[in-house]
Amino acid sequence: MMGGPMSSQGARSKTVVTVISKIAEKPVGKDACLVVIYGLELGRKYNLENANIIIGRSSKSDVQIDQESVSRNHAKIINTGKSIILRDLGSTNGTYVNDQLIDEYVLRDGDFIKIGRTIFKFLSGGNIENAYHEEIYRLTTVDGLTQVFNRRYFLEQLDREVSRAKRYRRELSLILFDIDRFKTINDTLGHDEGDRVLQRVAVFLLRNVREVDYVFRWGGDEFLVLMSCREAEAMRRATALQAAFATSPDAEGLPDGVGLSVGCAEIGGQDDDVLSLIKVADERMYRNKKR
Repeated sequence: MMGGPMSSQGARSKTVVTVISKIAEKPVGKDACLVVIYGLELGRKYNLENANIIIGRSSKSDVQIDQESVSRNHAKIINTGKSIILRDLGSTNGTYVNDQLIDEYVLRDGDFIKIGRTIFKFLSGGNIENAYHEEIYRLTTVDGLTQVFNRRYFLEQLDREVSRAKRYRRELSLILFDIDRFKTINDTLGHDEGDRVLQRVAVFLLRNVREVDYVFRWGGDEFLVLMSCREAEAMRRATALQAAFATSPDAEGLPDGVGLSVGCAEIGGQDDDVLSLIKVADERMYRNKKR
Protein backbone atom coordinates (compact mmCIF):
# COMPACT_ATOMS: atom_id res chain seq x y z
CA MET A 1 0.00 0.00 0.00
CA MET A 2 1.01 3.63 -0.30
CA GLY A 3 2.81 5.51 2.47
CA GLY A 4 0.93 7.47 5.11
CA PRO A 5 0.11 11.15 4.77
CA MET A 6 1.21 14.11 6.75
CA SER A 7 -0.99 15.76 9.36
CA SER A 8 -1.05 19.15 11.04
CA GLN A 9 -1.69 20.15 14.63
CA GLY A 10 -2.61 23.68 13.47
CA ALA A 11 -2.72 26.10 16.37
CA ARG A 12 -2.53 23.33 18.97
CA SER A 13 0.13 23.31 21.69
CA LYS A 14 3.47 23.98 20.09
CA THR A 15 6.25 21.69 21.25
CA VAL A 16 9.28 22.58 19.20
CA VAL A 17 11.09 19.52 17.92
CA THR A 18 14.50 20.04 16.37
CA VAL A 19 15.26 17.32 13.85
CA ILE A 20 18.65 17.33 12.19
CA SER A 21 19.04 14.64 9.55
CA LYS A 22 22.30 13.34 8.12
CA ILE A 23 23.48 15.48 5.26
CA ALA A 24 23.56 13.53 2.02
CA GLU A 25 27.03 12.75 0.73
CA LYS A 26 26.18 14.22 -2.65
CA PRO A 27 25.70 18.03 -2.58
CA VAL A 28 22.10 18.98 -3.31
CA GLY A 29 22.33 22.76 -3.16
CA LYS A 30 22.55 23.33 -6.90
CA ASP A 31 19.76 20.97 -7.82
CA ALA A 32 16.75 21.15 -5.53
CA CYS A 33 13.18 22.42 -5.57
CA LEU A 34 9.85 22.47 -3.78
CA VAL A 35 6.71 21.23 -5.55
CA VAL A 36 3.22 22.17 -4.35
CA ILE A 37 1.33 18.89 -3.94
CA TYR A 38 -1.63 20.29 -1.98
CA GLY A 39 -3.07 23.79 -2.00
CA LEU A 40 -3.31 26.62 -4.49
CA GLU A 41 -0.97 26.52 -7.49
CA LEU A 42 -0.91 22.73 -7.43
CA GLY A 43 2.16 21.44 -9.24
CA ARG A 44 4.07 24.72 -9.10
CA LYS A 45 7.83 24.31 -8.74
CA TYR A 46 10.05 26.61 -6.68
CA ASN A 47 13.75 26.30 -7.45
CA LEU A 48 15.95 26.65 -4.37
CA GLU A 49 18.99 28.27 -5.95
CA ASN A 50 19.22 31.37 -3.74
CA ALA A 51 21.10 31.29 -0.45
CA ASN A 52 18.03 32.44 1.53
CA ILE A 53 14.36 31.95 0.65
CA ILE A 54 11.55 33.26 2.84
CA ILE A 55 8.19 31.46 2.97
CA GLY A 56 5.26 33.40 4.40
CA ARG A 57 2.04 35.33 3.97
CA SER A 58 3.75 38.62 3.14
CA SER A 59 3.69 39.73 -0.48
CA LYS A 60 7.43 40.28 -0.14
CA SER A 61 8.05 36.58 0.59
CA ASP A 62 9.94 34.55 -1.99
CA VAL A 63 7.30 31.82 -1.62
CA GLN A 64 4.00 33.47 -0.72
CA ILE A 65 1.19 31.47 0.92
CA ASP A 66 -1.77 33.80 1.33
CA GLN A 67 -3.54 32.06 4.21
CA GLU A 68 -4.54 33.31 7.67
CA SER A 69 -2.84 30.37 9.40
CA VAL A 70 0.50 31.34 7.82
CA SER A 71 2.68 33.98 9.50
CA ARG A 72 3.97 36.93 7.48
CA ASN A 73 7.51 35.53 7.72
CA HIS A 74 6.80 31.91 8.53
CA ALA A 75 9.89 29.89 7.59
CA LYS A 76 13.25 30.25 5.89
CA ILE A 77 15.13 27.96 3.52
CA ILE A 78 18.92 28.22 3.66
CA ASN A 79 20.94 26.86 0.75
CA THR A 80 24.52 26.21 1.87
CA GLY A 81 25.53 24.75 -1.48
CA LYS A 82 25.86 21.31 0.09
CA SER A 83 22.57 21.02 1.94
CA ILE A 84 19.15 22.67 2.18
CA ILE A 85 18.08 23.70 5.67
CA LEU A 86 14.49 24.58 6.64
CA ARG A 87 14.16 26.86 9.67
CA ASP A 88 10.96 27.99 11.39
CA LEU A 89 10.92 31.75 12.06
CA GLY A 90 8.87 31.65 15.25
CA SER A 91 5.63 31.17 13.35
CA THR A 92 2.31 31.05 15.21
CA ASN A 93 1.16 27.69 13.88
CA GLY A 94 4.47 25.98 13.25
CA THR A 95 6.34 24.37 10.38
CA TYR A 96 5.98 20.62 9.83
CA VAL A 97 8.22 18.13 8.07
CA ASN A 98 6.88 14.60 7.66
CA ASP A 99 4.27 15.25 10.36
CA GLN A 100 6.84 16.53 12.87
CA LEU A 101 6.86 20.08 14.23
CA ILE A 102 10.36 21.37 13.60
CA ASP A 103 12.60 24.25 14.59
CA GLU A 104 15.40 23.48 12.15
CA TYR A 105 15.77 20.56 9.78
CA VAL A 106 18.16 19.46 7.03
CA LEU A 107 15.89 18.44 4.16
CA ARG A 108 16.18 15.08 2.43
CA ASP A 109 14.85 14.06 -0.96
CA GLY A 110 11.15 13.26 -0.75
CA ASP A 111 10.41 15.12 2.51
CA PHE A 112 6.92 16.61 2.91
CA ILE A 113 6.70 20.18 4.22
CA LYS A 114 3.40 21.55 5.56
CA ILE A 115 2.95 25.28 6.14
CA GLY A 116 -0.60 26.37 6.80
CA ARG A 117 -2.81 24.29 4.52
CA THR A 118 -0.18 24.03 1.79
CA ILE A 119 1.98 20.92 1.40
CA PHE A 120 5.23 20.91 -0.53
CA LYS A 121 7.41 17.99 -1.55
CA PHE A 122 11.17 18.52 -1.50
CA LEU A 123 13.04 17.11 -4.49
CA SER A 124 16.82 16.91 -4.75
CA GLY A 125 17.40 13.91 -7.02
CA GLY A 126 20.17 13.64 -9.59
CA ASN A 127 17.84 14.57 -12.45
CA ILE A 128 15.53 17.17 -10.98
CA GLU A 129 13.48 17.60 -14.16
CA ASN A 130 12.69 13.88 -14.34
CA ALA A 131 11.83 13.86 -10.65
CA TYR A 132 9.57 16.87 -11.13
CA HIS A 133 7.70 15.36 -14.07
CA GLU A 134 7.30 12.08 -12.17
CA GLU A 135 5.81 14.04 -9.28
CA ILE A 136 3.39 15.84 -11.59
CA TYR A 137 2.30 12.48 -12.98
CA ARG A 138 1.81 11.19 -9.42
CA LEU A 139 -0.41 14.17 -8.66
CA THR A 140 -2.82 12.95 -11.35
CA THR A 141 -3.49 9.78 -9.34
CA VAL A 142 -2.86 10.66 -5.68
CA ASP A 143 -4.62 13.14 -3.39
CA GLY A 144 -1.92 15.49 -2.07
CA LEU A 145 -3.45 15.94 1.40
CA THR A 146 -4.22 12.33 2.33
CA GLN A 147 -1.82 10.45 0.02
CA VAL A 148 -4.51 7.96 -1.01
CA PHE A 149 -5.67 7.55 -4.61
CA ASN A 150 -7.79 10.42 -5.90
CA ARG A 151 -11.16 10.66 -7.64
CA ARG A 152 -9.67 10.60 -11.12
CA TYR A 153 -7.74 7.41 -10.48
CA PHE A 154 -10.84 5.82 -8.92
CA LEU A 155 -12.82 6.35 -12.12
CA GLU A 156 -10.03 4.78 -14.19
CA GLN A 157 -9.47 1.89 -11.79
CA LEU A 158 -13.17 1.14 -11.40
CA ASP A 159 -13.57 0.64 -15.14
CA ARG A 160 -10.67 -1.83 -15.15
CA GLU A 161 -11.86 -3.69 -12.05
CA VAL A 162 -15.46 -3.94 -13.26
CA SER A 163 -14.33 -5.32 -16.62
CA ARG A 164 -12.06 -7.83 -14.88
CA ALA A 165 -14.78 -8.87 -12.43
CA LYS A 166 -17.29 -9.49 -15.22
CA ARG A 167 -14.74 -11.31 -17.37
CA TYR A 168 -13.72 -13.70 -14.60
CA ARG A 169 -17.07 -13.67 -12.76
CA ARG A 170 -15.56 -12.28 -9.59
CA GLU A 171 -17.39 -10.41 -6.85
CA LEU A 172 -16.65 -6.72 -6.45
CA SER A 173 -18.08 -4.28 -3.91
CA LEU A 174 -17.76 -0.60 -3.16
CA ILE A 175 -17.69 0.83 0.37
CA LEU A 176 -18.33 4.50 1.06
CA PHE A 177 -17.01 5.99 4.33
CA ASP A 178 -18.34 9.35 5.49
CA ILE A 179 -16.80 11.27 8.41
CA ASP A 180 -19.33 12.22 11.08
CA ARG A 181 -19.45 15.88 12.20
CA PHE A 182 -16.92 16.94 9.58
CA LYS A 183 -18.74 20.12 8.52
CA THR A 184 -19.14 21.16 12.16
CA ILE A 185 -15.41 20.67 12.73
CA ASN A 186 -14.55 22.84 9.72
CA ASP A 187 -17.02 25.53 10.76
CA THR A 188 -16.12 25.69 14.45
CA LEU A 189 -12.47 24.57 14.67
CA GLY A 190 -11.21 25.58 11.24
CA HIS A 191 -10.05 23.87 8.07
CA ASP A 192 -6.63 22.97 9.50
CA GLU A 193 -8.37 20.75 12.04
CA GLY A 194 -10.58 19.35 9.29
CA ASP A 195 -7.47 18.51 7.26
CA ARG A 196 -6.01 16.70 10.27
CA VAL A 197 -9.15 14.58 10.61
CA LEU A 198 -9.03 13.67 6.90
CA GLN A 199 -5.39 12.66 7.17
CA ARG A 200 -5.98 10.51 10.24
CA VAL A 201 -8.88 8.69 8.59
CA ALA A 202 -6.79 8.07 5.46
CA VAL A 203 -3.91 6.66 7.51
CA PHE A 204 -6.33 4.39 9.39
CA LEU A 205 -7.87 3.02 6.20
CA LEU A 206 -4.49 2.42 4.56
CA ARG A 207 -3.28 0.53 7.61
CA ASN A 208 -6.36 -1.61 8.06
CA VAL A 209 -7.69 -2.64 4.64
CA ARG A 210 -6.28 -5.70 2.88
CA GLU A 211 -3.38 -5.35 0.47
CA VAL A 212 -5.68 -6.27 -2.42
CA ASP A 213 -8.12 -3.46 -1.62
CA TYR A 214 -7.97 0.08 -3.01
CA VAL A 215 -8.54 3.25 -0.96
CA PHE A 216 -9.64 6.47 -2.67
CA ARG A 217 -10.65 9.95 -1.60
CA TRP A 218 -13.90 10.62 -3.42
CA GLY A 219 -14.12 14.23 -2.30
CA GLY A 220 -14.86 16.34 0.77
CA ASP A 221 -15.14 13.99 3.73
CA GLU A 222 -15.89 10.83 1.73
CA PHE A 223 -13.56 7.89 1.10
CA LEU A 224 -14.18 4.87 -1.10
CA VAL A 225 -12.76 1.37 -0.72
CA LEU A 226 -12.93 -1.09 -3.60
CA MET A 227 -13.06 -4.71 -2.37
CA SER A 228 -13.05 -8.06 -4.19
CA CYS A 229 -15.94 -9.68 -2.31
CA ARG A 230 -19.73 -9.87 -2.09
CA GLU A 231 -21.70 -7.01 -0.58
CA ALA A 232 -22.47 -8.86 2.66
CA GLU A 233 -18.78 -9.53 3.24
CA ALA A 234 -17.87 -5.94 2.32
CA MET A 235 -20.43 -4.63 4.81
CA ARG A 236 -19.08 -6.92 7.51
CA ARG A 237 -15.57 -5.62 6.91
CA ALA A 238 -16.81 -2.02 6.73
CA THR A 239 -18.63 -2.19 10.06
CA ALA A 240 -15.57 -3.82 11.63
CA LEU A 241 -13.45 -0.91 10.36
CA GLN A 242 -16.06 1.54 11.62
CA ALA A 243 -15.89 0.06 15.13
CA ALA A 244 -12.09 -0.25 15.07
CA PHE A 245 -11.60 3.41 14.20
CA ALA A 246 -13.33 4.53 17.39
CA THR A 247 -10.62 2.89 19.53
CA SER A 248 -7.74 3.30 17.09
CA PRO A 249 -4.63 5.37 17.95
CA ASP A 250 -5.42 7.29 14.75
CA ALA A 251 -8.56 8.65 16.43
CA GLU A 252 -6.77 9.81 19.58
CA GLY A 253 -6.84 13.56 20.07
CA LEU A 254 -9.50 14.17 17.42
CA PRO A 255 -12.57 16.30 18.25
CA ASP A 256 -15.41 14.60 20.11
CA GLY A 257 -17.93 12.78 17.96
CA VAL A 258 -15.62 12.09 15.01
CA GLY A 259 -16.49 8.69 13.60
CA LEU A 260 -17.24 6.87 10.38
CA SER A 261 -20.57 6.06 8.75
CA VAL A 262 -20.60 3.39 6.05
CA GLY A 263 -22.62 2.23 3.06
CA CYS A 264 -22.00 -0.53 0.51
CA ALA A 265 -23.01 -1.41 -3.03
CA GLU A 266 -22.20 -4.54 -5.00
CA ILE A 267 -20.86 -4.27 -8.53
CA GLY A 268 -21.93 -6.87 -11.00
CA GLY A 269 -25.03 -5.91 -12.95
CA GLN A 270 -24.80 -5.19 -16.64
CA ASP A 271 -26.14 -1.68 -16.13
CA ASP A 272 -23.78 -0.70 -13.32
CA ASP A 273 -22.28 2.74 -13.72
CA VAL A 274 -20.23 4.91 -11.40
CA LEU A 275 -22.92 7.41 -10.45
CA SER A 276 -25.57 4.79 -9.71
CA LEU A 277 -23.14 2.76 -7.58
CA ILE A 278 -22.07 5.81 -5.60
CA LYS A 279 -25.71 6.83 -5.17
CA VAL A 280 -26.69 3.40 -3.81
CA ALA A 281 -23.76 3.35 -1.38
CA ASP A 282 -24.50 6.95 -0.37
CA GLU A 283 -28.19 6.28 0.34
CA ARG A 284 -27.33 3.23 2.43
CA MET A 285 -24.68 5.19 4.31
CA TYR A 286 -27.19 7.90 5.25
CA ARG A 287 -29.69 5.28 6.42
CA ASN A 288 -27.01 3.78 8.64
CA LYS A 289 -26.01 7.25 9.88
CA LYS A 290 -29.62 8.04 10.91
CA ARG A 291 -29.77 4.80 12.88
